[in-house]
Amino acid sequence: MANTPQAKKRARQSEKSRQHNASRRSSMRTFLKRTIKAISEGNQELALSEYRLATSMVDRLATKGLIHKNKAARHKSRLITQIKAMGSK
Repeated sequence: MANTPQAKKRARQSEKSRQHNASRRSSMRTFLKRTIKAISEGNQELALSEYRLATSMVDRLATKGLIHKNKAARHKSRLITQIKAMGSK
């Protein structure tokens, strides 16, 4: 447990940051799930609009350091590949 005042403050800041980051991460997952759902339903227009929202969210989190930039790129690449494959069917 923290003993010094600065360590106590840092513990408070870390907890606040952890909760904020967890909220953001959860929100990102929701955006990704909505895109995946639109893909599974076969609605390409909806999937593209959801993809744009998800891409924006994923890029923002990668910029802020919540997720790695390669993870962001991987999510975006896999989703757009699935969306493009819908058009060829």
